[in-house]
Amino acid sequence: MELETETIPRKRKGAPNSALATEPDLEDEEPRAKKARLSSILFAENDVVTHKQLCELLKYAVLGKSTVPEPSWCQLLHQNHLNNVVVIILKGMSQLHFYRFYLEFRFLRKTFRHKFSLPPPKSSFLFDVIGLQKKKLARGFPRTVKGGPLTSAILKSSINLQNDPIIQKYGCEKVGLTRCLLTKREMEIFHFPLQGSPNCENFILAKCNGSITDNSPLFGLSCQMCLTSKGRELTRISLVAEGGHCIMDELVKPEFKIMDSFTSFSGITKKILNPVPTELKDVQNLLRQLLPPDAVLVGHSLDLDLKVLKIAELNLEALASREELKAASQEPEKKGGPTKPPNMSVLECLDSMGQKLLFLTRDIDELSSSRNCLTIKCSSNKEVLEEARVEVPLFPFSIVQFSFEPFSPIFADEVKQSMKTKWIEMSTVYVGPFIKNCNIGPLKKMFKSMGPVQSVTLVLETFRPYFCVQYEVLEAAQLAIETMNGILVEGSYIRVHRPVTEFTLECDTLVRELEQDCENQGTIYVTGFGKAFKERLLEQSSLFPGLEAMILPKDVKSRQQKKYCFLKFKSRDSAQVALEILKGKDWKLKGRHALTPMHLQTWLKDIHPEPAMPSGLQLVPPLLEKHVFQIMEENHPRIVAWRCNRKIEKLYHCLSPGTLCLILLPGTNNTFELHPGLGLMKIKEEEESDPPGPGV
Repeated sequence: MELETETIPRKRKGAPNSALATEPDLEDEEPRAKKARLSSILFAENDVVTHKQLCELLKYAVLGKSTVPEPSWCQLLHQNHLNNVVVIILKGMSQLHFYRFYLEFRFLRKTFRHKFSLPPPKSSFLFDVIGLQKKKLARGFPRTVKGGPLTSAILKSSINLQNDPIIQKYGCEKVGLTRCLLTKREMEIFHFPLQGSPNCENFILAKCNGSITDNSPLFGLSCQMCLTSKGRELTRISLVAEGGHCIMDELVKPEFKIMDSFTSFSGITKKILNPVPTELKDVQNLLRQLLPPDAVLVGHSLDLDLKVLKIAELNLEALASREELKAASQEPEKKGGPTKPPNMSVLECLDSMGQKLLFLTRDIDELSSSRNCLTIKCSSNKEVLEEARVEVPLFPFSIVQFSFEPFSPIFADEVKQSMKTKWIEMSTVYVGPFIKNCNIGPLKKMFKSMGPVQSVTLVLETFRPYFCVQYEVLEAAQLAIETMNGILVEGSYIRVHRPVTEFTLECDTLVRELEQDCENQGTIYVTGFGKAFKERLLEQSSLFPGLEAMILPKDVKSRQQKKYCFLKFKSRDSAQVALEILKGKDWKLKGRHALTPMHLQTWLKDIHPEPAMPSGLQLVPPLLEKHVFQIMEENHPRIVAWRCNRKIEKLYHCLSPGTLCLILLPGTNNTFELHPGLGLMKIKEEEESDPPGPGV
């Protein structure tokens, strides 16, 4: 199935009614703080995003439109307001995993609005995604070795000190303190909290506004934090003066409910914090009293410490790190500076900003040998998660790779066949009984009014005739059940229901969860759609308030538009209003909330291209005792999928607002068959707080 997408414009002054909007998700007229966000629809051909197109988005997220072209398949608005980029790779998993265990992936389907198919992976999947050629890896730089990190002696012998940014800026001679300070511009580049900066509205101003000299006092600052329902909050602050004298060491009670104390890294537990009376405002006041006007702070990730302290304008200066100095030396003075070549890799983009890529993985990968990549080798997926929850928020760009055992070729084929049968039976309904001399023509027309029909079969095994109707899309079958069941047709009250098999036992649950899928929120299915209605909709977009786009499927062979479409709205409420409008108009249109996203329809079309006849009675032998125990094993694919979902949920809640998060199920490539992958994408928002999902 091919899909054509047209965008419904909103009314703008001076714009003709028929013009198509270039941005399908424009800003509202009311002024509001700008936030990084994604367009409401994707423009990928057949809903497949290539690895090269993924790389386009990642490079644009790092550098912005002033240096690299915008991605061709989606729109990333207000890129300069992005805080971080996190790519989570589920190595060994494919789109087949996701939809076979759809109910287990609860957090993913309810959180990520944008989903898209990926082509089957090559052996160089990770290199393709970040745009890196193997020949571009730094030669002579050792890989991460099994058994521990690289020794300092090997590192020293591999680094050319003449290319070190600190040596390049200061030389080898001793310099004073004032030459080692960050400027205001450099602090803006690395998102230090400054007065007037985004998300710093409730920050207090420090009183450290005195002039800095080479004799100004140094203070070491370290903060421990926890994860609460509102994000990261302070749990402990330590301040050390020159000479190692500790002048402040306080536990701090968070304002909101603690979701994760990070005890394994800080040693702080909920029990320790329960009797603590000190609050953030107390620490802020004490810190302002202790620090002199010309104080200079020293520490690791001071930008994060100041954000959790909610303090801005702390001298506008801090000791610079190697990466920060390198970025400052390469920062163009004017916005109209030279454009970076579009074929550079993500690593080169980060290097030009003085930043490193964080890579957490269980596998030894050639990416580990890149000079600009910090690789943390873990022994298990659990360790990957623990390291990621602490390290990922500290890096502007991270790749977190969980590794899973792929389906064996035989099991993958069985799963594919069961998925084929499952979706066919879910899209099939039995209708009847009818009188023996019923007029078949009007009945077929009635069936087709629900949506595209794949086949209609007369069932003769019953005393009174029934029809088995197989629809092309799940929405049509569900609409037939909801609107035709129990109605009077030619003197008979008919029943409309799905076949009862092992594949349809949980059909009602699956349909309900598909309707609540984040990608389907705000999308409705409309059948009876014609050219006249399409033109009316394009000319009068105000017919349906909040309409953003309409998606028009076409027949692959004839290239003719099919008689159904999907309308995408700003919210589920707008979609519900549109359904009420459809009921009140004499347009001969029927509709309901969407169940199958576009990429899923394309994938389903590929896995069952042939029409299926209604299945007969099957005798399924009872499960043997050993099979029952096999289902409950820890490594059963259903349990693995549920645990994977939980890991991503925990990691996602550690991310800061404004983080672009991509989940990639790369797909599998073996000798017998190729399985396409799946991508999910979202920018985390400030107000998100999703409680953990239920257990299995």
